Amino acid sequence: MKRTLLGMLTPSSNTVLEPVTAAMLAGTPDVTAHFGRFKVTEISLKDAALGQFDNAPILAAASLLADAKVQSICWNGTSAGWLGMRADVDLCAAITAATGVPATSSTLALAEIFKATNVTRYGLVTPYLDEIQEKILANWQAEQGWTCAAERHLGDRGNFSFSEYGEETIADMVRAVAKEKPQAITIFCTNLRGALVVNRLERELGIPIYDTVATAVWGGMRQAGADPKRIQGWGRLFQEVA
Repeated sequence: MKRTLLGMLTPSSNTVLEPVTAAMLAGTPDVTAHFGRFKVTEISLKDAALGQFDNAPILAAASLLADAKVQSICWNGTSAGWLGMRADVDLCAAITAATGVPATSSTLALAEIFKATNVTRYGLVTPYLDEIQEKILANWQAEQGWTCAAERHLGDRGNFSFSEYGEETIADMVRAVAKEKPQAITIFCTNLRGALVVNRLERELGIPIYDTVATAVWGGMRQAGADPKRIQGWGRLFQEVA
């Protein structure tokens, strides 16, 4: 049996990503995820918080993942939302240059999904501070031409605390955003339990919901040459987006 090994880069304080990713891949025993961490403890626009996303520590973690002969490396984070999409484009290019492994990110995969499904009017659910949410909205409008129909955020600087919000808190935020009838909703944070509510909320609301833990798996599998349609029960993304 041919094995597919996905390399996943994650913030050090993230406690949701690894178990949820493992659950997504439970039905595909030949596809496994392997994680590397680098230090991220706060999400804000302070210099120290922004400095957590300098390329050097991320490239060091990616280099260690490459030793495991992974077939793709995905940055499982959403910092390109407030830093600008170019940050992830440049980071992924640097990862591939340093390791020889194809690279993507949760955010770049989301952009690919929006493009493939012609989404320009979206709903946004995050745990972030006002200043981070405002940056994301402004960047996406300026860089991508995406218009936010509605948004909800929790005003938290996290990052560990993001994992402590329950599924119903996230579900209620999604329901509130859905009232404005966006073309799609993104749960934009890889330390929220959003992926766990996507399947039932898509049935309830009739709107595609793209959680960024799921977009990372989708993007990482595609980069590694594996078929994301093999993932069952985790939302329309895996079955409907080619």
